[in-house]
Amino acid sequence: MTINHISIQEVVLFMSNTGNLLPPLEWIRVFEAAGRTGSFTAAAQETGLTQAAVSQRIRNLEGVIGTHLFNRNPRGVTLTVDGEAWLPYVANALETLRRSAEELFEKPLKKITISASTSVIQLWIAPRLRAFTSKTNYQVALHTMNTEPDFEKVTAEVEIKYGLGSWEGRRSAKLFDEVLAPLACPNLAKPGETSWQNLPRIAISGPRPGWQEWARQVAGVSSPIPALRFDSLALAMSAAKSGAGVMLGSLPLCQESIADGSLVRLSSKTIEQTAGYWITSKHSMLPQKQWNHLVECFCQ
Repeated sequence: MTINHISIQEVVLFMSNTGNLLPPLEWIRVFEAAGRTGSFTAAAQETGLTQAAVSQRIRNLEGVIGTHLFNRNPRGVTLTVDGEAWLPYVANALETLRRSAEELFEKPLKKITISASTSVIQLWIAPRLRAFTSKTNYQVALHTMNTEPDFEKVTAEVEIKYGLGSWEGRRSAKLFDEVLAPLACPNLAKPGETSWQNLPRIAISGPRPGWQEWARQVAGVSSPIPALRFDSLALAMSAAKSGAGVMLGSLPLCQESIADGSLVRLSSKTIEQTAGYWITSKHSMLPQKQWNHLVECFCQ
């Protein structure tokens, strides 16, 4: 006999006799969807039920636990105080169930596409690929992202994006803490010299702060108009290494060039950013085990 054919009275009697106050999972799942969306209609669309079925399950649930979870009014429904208090526990429990099922039973993908800017692929991902591929048994395809991604259109399982790390419907992990400082080739200027401030500036288009922000936060004076502008950090680095000017570079992305001496820091002062580069993915597009592996290998 299925739960749909068991009366609410039978469920209450069973739980009373056993001392068990755990309602059927389907009722709990409907409550979570309705509470999160604030709508029985939206919950019906999400769970594949009719609105009447959602309403019935909520009434059954309220009958079992002995309290109202929603206020009904002509314009829709709102959570009661008890409903608001219970919803986070329900949501966390369902998320734990989903993740454990993924980790234990979901089959890994045979190919994962990672979409990122040329600079991030070249300067952060590529140096870590040897250690990464030594632990994988699936193919990884790296796709260059030339513009900011539209998450509704991308087909890659994983995207790396600059921002604050919060995108609706996506999990995310920060690759590294972004720190910016002036960099140049050692033949152009020596660290600590004040004369570097008169050298040509190299600017980088994109979301990260530039020379104007450096002037505002650190220098306290207006910044000269950059002599050169590039649309990627990697290209700006090539120009800086050739002696074309001073760049405001990302220390994590430029760490190898600083280590080998092809670039030097010209100031001990830095701009630290709340925003940064994040690896992101929809839960539905990537199994949890493979996501955990990506985070372990590529995040600082």
